[in-house]
Amino acid sequence: MCGIVGVFNQQYAAEYAARCLYAEQHRGQESCGIAVSDSNTIRLEKQMGLVKDVFTPEVLETLPGNIAIGHVRYPTRGSATATNTQPHVVELLSGPSYALASNGDIVNYFDIRRQLEAKGVWFKSNNDGELILKYIVHQIEKEGKEIASAIKSMMKEVRGAYSAVLMTRNELYMFRDPYGFRPMSWGKLVDDSVVVASETCALDILDTRNVQVVHPGEIIVVSERGIKHINLDVSKYRNTDTNRHCIFEHIYFSRPDSFDFEEDVYVVRQKIGELLAEDDHDLKPDLIVPVPDSSNFIAQGYAEAKKMHVTYGLIRNHYVGRTFIKPDQKIRDESVRQKFNTLAHLFKDKVVVLIDDSIVRGTTIRSIIKLILNAGAKEVHLRIGSPQVKFACYYGIDTPNKEDLIANKKTIEEIREYLNVTSYKHIDIKTLKKSVGKPDNFCYACFDGKYPL
Repeated sequence: MCGIVGVFNQQYAAEYAARCLYAEQHRGQESCGIAVSDSNTIRLEKQMGLVKDVFTPEVLETLPGNIAIGHVRYPTRGSATATNTQPHVVELLSGPSYALASNGDIVNYFDIRRQLEAKGVWFKSNNDGELILKYIVHQIEKEGKEIASAIKSMMKEVRGAYSAVLMTRNELYMFRDPYGFRPMSWGKLVDDSVVVASETCALDILDTRNVQVVHPGEIIVVSERGIKHINLDVSKYRNTDTNRHCIFEHIYFSRPDSFDFEEDVYVVRQKIGELLAEDDHDLKPDLIVPVPDSSNFIAQGYAEAKKMHVTYGLIRNHYVGRTFIKPDQKIRDESVRQKFNTLAHLFKDKVVVLIDDSIVRGTTIRSIIKLILNAGAKEVHLRIGSPQVKFACYYGIDTPNKEDLIANKKTIEEIREYLNVTSYKHIDIKTLKKSVGKPDNFCYACFDGKYPL
């Protein structure tokens, strides 16, 4: 999972891109980068680290130009190294000419890479974004295609999830895979400059107007000549009749103040909480406590259905990143204790319903439950706002091996005992589908193993 941004026709393009990336920092905390064009030169700055540390005012001053693309990275394809950071840039004899940033994963990455290498294309990284860029540039420079035509060819051959921004010295292209796995929206600022981002919360930072989605399979070209929309017949590019948006965006990844897949994220999460509560008529808790922050609105929906208030008994240190997207298990474990603490004496002798959005490996929630029990809770009833995660995701979430998933290693009862909770329930897929307006437009492969491609 990553976050992308593109800015066109804005005097302070790099600064605007950095502000958007800061709003999308939750989508990736390992590295960040911005490429900027002043119509003559594309400049690139990317490093390991957080946006606020990398893109200081002094650094932004070295990135003049009115077109910019940016990226925050959460590693899936390729390790967390400087070589795999984005954006990627292709240099021709005349200098840097193309830059691209992408969010998603390519499922036939190695096949396409071998094909390109056989044609003399050289790779610096193991990253999907570089593959997409090198494929497109090869089509332009060696096959003589226009950029939009090259992107169409890429969409036909390269299979997977991608919401991407491509920049030349004078133009900005935004495009999304035919299934629409990852969110992507764009709009205009008051001065008519154009901004595109993974999530609308990043557009809100700039007071973006007339926000619209980049449709699955759509290519939008922004240049001095205006804005051109190229809508593909997606039926020729995919195996399904409907879109396949990632349901995990609504459950966990997206910020609750975003409007993704044409729905308010916080509304979906509240609905999930209400649906969770429907199966808990007989449970009379003293406290309903979310694991902050992604579970807050799920807990609110659950509490409202119970005619109770949410109790924020876990205090989160916001200077510690999201533990799920840490690349190493040891780092995830250490981050939990640094990240969470309990309110003193709140839990003593209380029956607690603990709400979390999902369980993937089970290590983080186990540590949190231990904190609550050590604080004196009488009972802990764990309620999860997603079905059991049983299958690997190949479209941008770091669950590459089924063996890493606790749902495949233990039964429900064994998980309950391992977590040391009084009771333990998940929402099921059928019920989860009631939380969104168009359930057939979503991908549930991590729950049911039914992969769209």
